[in-house]
Formats: sequence, structure tokens, C-alpha cells
Amino acid sequence: MTTPARWRSIPELVLGAATRFGDAEAVVDGEERLTFTDLADRVRRTAGAFASAGVGPGDRVAIWAPNSAEWIVAAFGLLTAGGVLVPVNTRFRDEEAHDIVVRSGAKALCVQNGFLDREFGGPPGVPVIDLKTDGFLASGEPLERKVGEDDLADIIFTSGTTGRPKGVLTTHGQTLRLYAEWCELAGLRQGDRYLIVSPFFHIFGYKAGCVASMIRGATILPVAVFDVDRVLELVEKERVTVLPGPPTVYHSLLASGGGRDLSSLRVAVTGAADIPVELVRRITTELPFSHLMTGYGLTEAGTVTASRPGDPYEAVASTVGSPCEGFEVRLADDKEVLVRGYAVMRGYLDDPEATAEAIDADGWLHTGDLGELDEAGRLKIIGRKKDMFIVGGFNAYPAEIEGFLLRHPAVAQVAVIGVPDERMGQVGKAFVVPRGDFAEITAAELIAWAKERMAGFKVPRHVVFRTELPLNATGKVMKDQLS
Repeated sequence: MTTPARWRSIPELVLGAATRFGDAEAVVDGEERLTFTDLADRVRRTAGAFASAGVGPGDRVAIWAPNSAEWIVAAFGLLTAGGVLVPVNTRFRDEEAHDIVVRSGAKALCVQNGFLDREFGGPPGVPVIDLKTDGFLASGEPLERKVGEDDLADIIFTSGTTGRPKGVLTTHGQTLRLYAEWCELAGLRQGDRYLIVSPFFHIFGYKAGCVASMIRGATILPVAVFDVDRVLELVEKERVTVLPGPPTVYHSLLASGGGRDLSSLRVAVTGAADIPVELVRRITTELPFSHLMTGYGLTEAGTVTASRPGDPYEAVASTVGSPCEGFEVRLADDKEVLVRGYAVMRGYLDDPEATAEAIDADGWLHTGDLGELDEAGRLKIIGRKKDMFIVGGFNAYPAEIEGFLLRHPAVAQVAVIGVPDERMGQVGKAFVVPRGDFAEITAAELIAWAKERMAGFKVPRHVVFRTELPLNATGKVMKDQLS
């Protein structure tokens, strides 16, 4: 059991880590190495800097910058000043980012100019702070404001894959309780060295990464841009023990890991609707990982389900585990996954209509995902309501079809969409990244293989081979770029 959390706020957690872990390394970012004591000192000074800049309790500040030590100090310093964190996707163009800054009411925007050779400006009237060059983080007098568990901690915007991004409101207490349990399920330990490739503007990078590391006393190694050679170098040099990421990260490690000492790796954490059983086997046999956790989560509720130690390969690959403590999961009549529990968001920012549409009168969050529950109560995600297409009157779910195709030894990655068809209304079209040693497979061969294994309406009528799929910064396939 993880209730209640032992800390009332994220600042209390972070500043208390200096007492609990002292001179152990908290953050390693290139040449910069911060102990937990160093981090607490910088966080207090940064809180003072934000206060001097006019940021008061409840005020919002946006951070539009990559994973770095400065991002961590700025975020925790802002929270310690009583502010509310608004992370912004570094892949966003100016218009997209400015929309979030304006809608959130941010009093300032923190950036890192030069990242990806870009200059990051703000909308009119919003001060811009460059985390790398302005000296802002060290400019304040030490400060620590009182923050409570029910105070708003962050407004994290949804990815916008199904419309305009919406700001999700979450409190300190919700985050602390949920990610204390996440640490237990993932097996995160004091002294672990945690390489974070997932972006901090996403809950997987920030909450399951930075906050979880503060809970356990793990060292954070932030990675600004995923590059497999750089990751392998860091694993070997820094003796990394924990490396979460989307399945694409582990595909890259398996393809490129030869010649590097990866023996320190212990914990892998990933999540996807369907992971090939063969990939799960290879992660735990060809790589040194002794523990692989899969799970399901969303910005509106955090991590909802997770696999458990001892779950069989097939269950880890084909399901996203069982509900975390404090969550209920059930399926609606149309198979939509409904979630209820303490960590469900307080609502969408300034959007009561969308909030009421998402959370019903009984407190159930309607996720928009479609699922099934197995005999053991494990959840299997079979698709998105909005992704579903109809073939001759039959409902076809891309995630289910993708799961079948991933069982073919030639298929490394796949994405399926519905496309118009004169006779059937819609049919499936598969975009396939083949494994390197199966480069000669043809579309006809893959379609024939699929016909032997799934109902005819599910079989893609079209197959297109690609060297890669378009992915967003969190590893999700951007299906709107496929046609």
C-alpha cells in the first residue's frame, strides 16, 4: 500500500532528499554533476529567483526546453516558489507553443535557445528566460514557500493527436501517491542510475522519471535527444541501471548494442498497445535486463495499470497489466476503457464542457481507448475509438491488427489505418518497417500470411514498406502523417 504519501508536496520531497541522500549524485548531465544537497540548494535559489520575478503561489510558468539539469532545477524551483508547472512540447512550432503559453496564463516562459538550432521566443507580453545563458536560476535568495497536497502542481497538455491539446490539472498529492507506487512496481531502488530518454514535457519523463528518482534516491541522467550511440555510450560510461522508453528504444538497443558493456542494465519499462512476444523475450534474454514492466497510462490519470513481476512473456507482451492500487478499471458496452481513482485529473483547464464529457457523474474517466480484460483481470488495449474503421459493416481496430502483424518475424514496426474503399467502405492499410534480415518480404506475402491468421475484414488490403514510421517525441506513431 502506498497511501498516504509521506510528503505533502513535491518541494517537500525534493528538499527532503538532501537529508535522506546527501552527497549521492542526484543529476548527471554531461560535465555537470549535482548531489542531492547541491540540487536542493539550487532549487531554493531558483525559487527565490521566480519570486523576485513576480511569481506568486498558484502562478503558472511554462518550460519549453529539452531534458537537462536546468529543466529539473527550474521545474522544482518553480514548484518550491508555489508556482504551477506548464511543460511545453519541444517539437511544437511557435504558434502551437504560444497557444499553450497564452491559454495557461503563464507569467513567464523558460527556454533553451540553440536547441535543435532554434531560437525559442514567447508570445507578446510574456517574459522569456533562457535557462542556459541568463544566469536566472542562480540569481535568487533561497526561498521555500508552503505548498500543500491539494495545491495544483502542473498543467500538462495532451498530445493533441485527436484535436487541440487540452490542459490537464493535477495536484501534488496525486502525483506523489501514484509515483510512489510506480517505484514499487518498477523496482526502482536507491542508488539506481536512471537514463531518461522520454521528454520531460511528458508524464513518463517528468513524473515516472524525475519525481520517481527523487522518491527513491536514484541518479537522473537526462537525454535531450534520443541517439542510440550516445545512449549506449552513457549506459557503459555511467553504469546505467534503469532505461525506460517506448518499444523503439529497445529495438535500437538490440540492433546496435554490440561491442558495448551494457551489463549494468537491470530495469526496462515500456508501454504500447501490443508488444511482440519475441521483443519481450529478446529484451530479457539478449539484453541484461532482469525486470521488464509494461503499463498503460494517460495524461488525465497517470499510470493506470502495470504488469507485475512473474507475469508470463505472453501477458507482458499482449496486455498492459492490472490496475494500480487505488484505481478501478471497467469496460463500457462498446469496450471503451473507463478509469476511476484518486489520480484522475481535477479537470481540463478552462474547459468545463470537455471535463464533463471526459468524466461522468459517477467519476469514471472515459479514456477513448478500447480494451478487453483477460481472466486474470489484466487489461489489453485493442485500439482507439477514433481510430476504429468499418470494413463492410465490421468494426476493425488498428491496434489489434498491428498486434497480429507484429507476430510475423519480418515485421519490426507497423502502423495500420483505415482508407476509403469503393466496395467495402473502408479497408486497412499497413505501413511496415521490416527487420533488416527480412528486407525481401513482399506485400503479397505478408497479406497471404495475415489471411491465414485473422478474419478477412481485419486483413490489410494494402501494405507499404517504410524505413521508419513518423513518431512524436514520446514514441507514438503520428498516424495523421500516414496516407
